[in-house]
Amino acid sequence: MTDSAPDTLVTDDMIERKGVWGSERVSPPISESDIRKWAIAVYWPETPPAIFWDAEYATDTRWGSIIAPPDFNPFAWPIVTPKDKAAKADKPKEKPKRRLRGMNGGQVETYGAPMRPGDVITMRNRLRDWEERETRLGLTLFSYSEMEWHNQNDELVKRRVSTAILY
Repeated sequence: MTDSAPDTLVTDDMIERKGVWGSERVSPPISESDIRKWAIAVYWPETPPAIFWDAEYATDTRWGSIIAPPDFNPFAWPIVTPKDKAAKADKPKEKPKRRLRGMNGGQVETYGAPMRPGDVITMRNRLRDWEERETRLGLTLFSYSEMEWHNQNDELVKRRVSTAILY
């Protein structure tokens, strides 16, 4: 048996999922306390900017209230979500033609509207695209996953494009 290189690393599952948004996940309403605790934790031992914790100061800003730091994650706290395993179990998994190695190719985040107390954030993910090319590692697949967060007003809060590299 020979370990010949495949013609492609793109699977049928990838072709089927390309551009298709997965199921959405919804955060509980963001509280002032959540924002304050996050800001204290990420700026520790320094004092965070007042816009993230001082409601009186924040009333005189263009936002009119405290806002969350851009890296705030309303999904960081445990949320009970229904398991979608039944739907996935019906679909047979493709076995890889050969064992692949992978690495994180990085991510790019774009921020929109700031998160504020009372906001409810909806998150969704998709396999946005991929490209395949020969590198010094051999046939290499660059896969781009996209995640979006929107608030209850359907304003974009954050978009992340992550790159996975498989070879």
